[in-house]
Amino acid sequence: MKDLLRLEEMAQFALCLAVLVMNDVPWWAYVLLVIGPDISMLGYLAGPRIGAFSYNLFHHKGVAIAVAVVSFGAEAANMLSASGDVASAFLLGGIILYGHASMDRIFGYGLKFGDSFHHTHLGWIGKGAALQEKE
Repeated sequence: MKDLLRLEEMAQFALCLAVLVMNDVPWWAYVLLVIGPDISMLGYLAGPRIGAFSYNLFHHKGVAIAVAVVSFGAEAANMLSASGDVASAFLLGGIILYGHASMDRIFGYGLKFGDSFHHTHLGWIGKGAALQEKE
């Protein structure tokens, strides 16, 4: 089952990547896809609960979809203005967040619990996994 879910995440990541390629986005969008949302790990400097909250905010696929949906409202608002950049920025942000979350899931990194960075909804990772195996 784990391999099937990983394959599903690969397909979702590939779709996000394909959308970026087809829309000829600038090079920095690919950098953001790979590392951008991980800036949220800085929340762990304030403790594991705040860190988990900030990490999950930037790695939850529902948030990514909500950001992309905002682009549709922004597009309607842009009809009244001279620039369509706001809608494009929200859509690009949603695609980057969604693709990054899928990429993390491919490697086994899930949403975090508030007790430890190593405790995810997919299981324990890193040092946490090693400690769980010893028990």
